[in-house]
Amino acid sequence: MITHARCIDAGPPIGTPTRPASPLQGIPTLAPLIKKVTPSVVNIAVKGRVAQQQNPLFNDPFFRRFFNIPEVPVEREIRAAGSGVIVDAHQGLVITNNHVVEHADEITVTLADGRRFVAKRVGADPDTDVAIIKIPAENLTALSLGDSDKLEVGDFVVAIGNPFGLGQTVTSGIVSALRRTGLGIKGYEDFIQTDAPINPGNSGGALVNLQGELIGINTAIIGPSGGSVGIGFAIPTNMVREVMDQLVRYGEVRRGQLGVMIQDLTSDLAQAMGLPDQQTGAVIAKVEPGSAAERAGLKVGDVITEVDKMPVRGSADLRNKIGLLRVGNVAELTILRGRRSMVIRATLTAPLQTVLQGGEISPLLEGASFAPTSPASSSASGVEIVAVQAGSKASTAGLRKGDVITSVNQEPVHRPEEFTAKVKESPRRLLLNLLRDGNALFIVLQG
Repeated sequence: MITHARCIDAGPPIGTPTRPASPLQGIPTLAPLIKKVTPSVVNIAVKGRVAQQQNPLFNDPFFRRFFNIPEVPVEREIRAAGSGVIVDAHQGLVITNNHVVEHADEITVTLADGRRFVAKRVGADPDTDVAIIKIPAENLTALSLGDSDKLEVGDFVVAIGNPFGLGQTVTSGIVSALRRTGLGIKGYEDFIQTDAPINPGNSGGALVNLQGELIGINTAIIGPSGGSVGIGFAIPTNMVREVMDQLVRYGEVRRGQLGVMIQDLTSDLAQAMGLPDQQTGAVIAKVEPGSAAERAGLKVGDVITEVDKMPVRGSADLRNKIGLLRVGNVAELTILRGRRSMVIRATLTAPLQTVLQGGEISPLLEGASFAPTSPASSSASGVEIVAVQAGSKASTAGLRKGDVITSVNQEPVHRPEEFTAKVKESPRRLLLNLLRDGNALFIVLQG
């Protein structure tokens, strides 16, 4: 079971010590390192309200009317604890996980010295699970960001966070693996795996090397009971740095797209294409019409081996590298076409599919974003909800990210333009039929 990490379990340090406690005693200890970095790690407490899951029958207006059930969304209060890392002392910027603060109406940050501040959001990126918050504090200590690309399996690391809301806790271990992908935790994955004990409550906490540099943000664990079994995951700082820069500057990550379908270059593919067995890269299987790739001259069968002079290890690696670039950025792609190496520059564009903002269609849908369904996201034909803002009208009505709307007022919708037209026909009341986790249900929205 993969679980978002919200704490770190205390345990004896197993890493190689940084230096002796004193020249006289000669006792190895991590204490000097811990004293240096812990002022930069904070505890985060959040309060918020989320729609309470209930029997799908309660969303059927006829069922409600028959049993005289009021059409009032059921919400429950949430209180949660997480962690964060101060990355800019002057501006008071703290980095954490998006899942720690995404439903928060109130965010309280407690520093290592006991000071408390109410924080505000700067920006968040659900696809990488990174969020930036800001506190009005002085005399802060920021943790410098290390180069996560220099990590090697076996390097010693220290994890710091807020286990089960207990307060700041330190554990240690090693880097167990690098570049973990395909876990289904988030859209963009390039995780550092560590055996430093991590438990629920440590989300957003620091993974630090023995030089006292931040090299990862702890985010998830695998464990049969939701607790630590020595398999934890952290977002590498090189990914965090790119996302953070965009969140601070723009408040969001507006990803550019290349417009290709890709697959790993396996040894069998390499042999069939006349390339060395050890060649790495991503093979272009399809070029979308009108995309940045088509405009740049990329073709089916091209093998992308580098992006901006950084090697591409496979399809997931290429997706991550392109996913950190904004619309309008120019990506320098090194490709193999046949056996010939060449460089192509592609100006990334916005996604080809249009994302509809619910508030622009109807006040009843304020806070929700919609897009056409795709085979990758759903086998059903309709309109998919790709985002729901916490506390919005859409959220209060019970709409959730991932819902696929198949009809409006009992009339089928297959495309965004049909959905928009049907919604605008009924400005005061909407009856939506939708699919959620394989189940069908009705939801009523009223002005």
